[in-house]
Parts: sequence; structure tokens; C-alpha cells
Amino acid sequence: MKLATFTAGGAPELGAVVADRIVPLNRAAPGLPVDMIGLIRAWSSVEAEVRGIAGGGAGALALDSVRLLAPIPRPGKIWAIGLNYADHIAESGVETPPNQVWFTKAGTAVTGPFDPVQVPTAFCDYEVEMVAVIGAGGRNIAKADAPGAVFGWCVGNDVTERMWQHRTPQWSLGKSFDTHAPFGPWITTADEIADPHALDLRCLVNGETRQNSNTKHLVFDVWAQIEHLSTAMTLEPGDVIFTGTPGGVGAAMNPRQFLKAGDVMRCEVEGLGGIEAVCEAV
Repeated sequence: MKLATFTAGGAPELGAVVADRIVPLNRAAPGLPVDMIGLIRAWSSVEAEVRGIAGGGAGALALDSVRLLAPIPRPGKIWAIGLNYADHIAESGVETPPNQVWFTKAGTAVTGPFDPVQVPTAFCDYEVEMVAVIGAGGRNIAKADAPGAVFGWCVGNDVTERMWQHRTPQWSLGKSFDTHAPFGPWITTADEIADPHALDLRCLVNGETRQNSNTKHLVFDVWAQIEHLSTAMTLEPGDVIFTGTPGGVGAAMNPRQFLKAGDVMRCEVEGLGGIEAVCEAV
């Protein structure tokens, strides 16, 4: 199923997306958790109730009448892996990393799937990614057990300020400008995706396809990513992992094509939907 955080003009609510409608969950069952992390934590005990509400459709609203927020407006952790598609490694002019290359994105970078993205400098870039949302989580998760740690999947855009990214060996500041972590448009629960390593993904800027690949080309697959991260830390419900971007980024084009005010970015992942943002100057 597809679970979203939305507002219909008031406080944020949880909803189940069914076709072109969204079914408000808390209106039907006030006892349910009121935020997505709480819902994920309680999923084993509330799943049947949530699916029943979604199937019944009581109080459903037109999807285009609400504003979709980031499914998890403030994740506990946001981790993102760099240099994880062969074509992106090649266009970056570096060797394939022998180990996974990780950086964090600040929680304040999160924004909604259709909200504007700020371009405060002339060096902002796009990066379409499949995003994993942690469910059960845990520590020292074996690769074989990693699928059971994922609650669901989203579409993400690892927006990057390239000058800040490359002025030091640590990328996190260049990856953490406000609005530079849009994801959504909802969480597609893991049971709906038979193989997350066989999904087409692409990014379009002003209607022009810039990135076009498939998650089968990940250098380190998601299960290896979860095993690696959980060796260092406990992964918790609602933690977010940006799993890598393919080739075609603006910084690698000739001439380079960075984002500017008025540009429209659309990121899509097969089976997960799409997110779209208009760039605005600040």
C-alpha cells in the first residue's frame, strides 16, 4: 500500500493513497499513531486496521485537493551513499570505491515531494535516487536479513551544492542546504515491490531526460548498504537511506548544466511514483 503524510489545510495527517484518492487514517481511527514514524513503529499491531480503513475508503479525498508533505517530515537519520552507479563513477572521473562512501543530509534539508527547491548559488545539481525507509531496523543486520529491515520505498532527489560539496573531503554540508532532500510522494510498502533492484529511474529537467537508468546497476545493493550501516549504528524505524544516483548529473555535462530559478525537476522511480519541484532563487 501507499502511505502518505498530507495536509488538507490544517495539521498534518496520515493517509493511504488509493488510485487518485487519499483516505485519512486518523479521522477513521483516532487511536492510530498521528505521525509516520509512530505508524511504522506500531505497524505489526496496526497494519490490519490500516488496510481495512484504506479498503473501506471512508472519507476519501481527491488526491489533487491535498498537499502532500514529505512522508517523514523529520527522519531520525538520513544517510546517502555516493559513487554507487558505474556510469556516475565514470563521469565523475574517479575509481570505483573499494568501500561504501557515505555522507549525511541534515533533517532540515527535507521538503515535500512537490514543494519548491531553493537554488541559493549557481552550482546546484539534481540526483534522482531510490530511497529506502527503515522499518524494524536494528544493529548488525546481516545482508540476508536486510530485506526484512525495510518498511518501504520512496523517490528522492539528492539535491547538491557542488562548490560546497567539493571544497572539503566531507560532503555533508554541500548535501544539506535547506530543501535539498525532497522525497516521497508517499511510502510504497515493501510488500508491493517484488525486486527493488530491478526498477527504472530517471530525472528530467524542464522535460529533458538527464538521468535514465535502473537500480540493477547499483554497485553496492541496498541489502549490502543496510548491512554496512548497521554495523556502525542502530537503524531505527523511519530512518531514511538515499541509495545512490546514476550518471547524467549536471556537473558532468559539457557544458555543465546547473539548476537555475524556474527550472522544473522531475524524479521518477518505477512503481514508486514521481516527485517534482520548481527551483526558486533565495
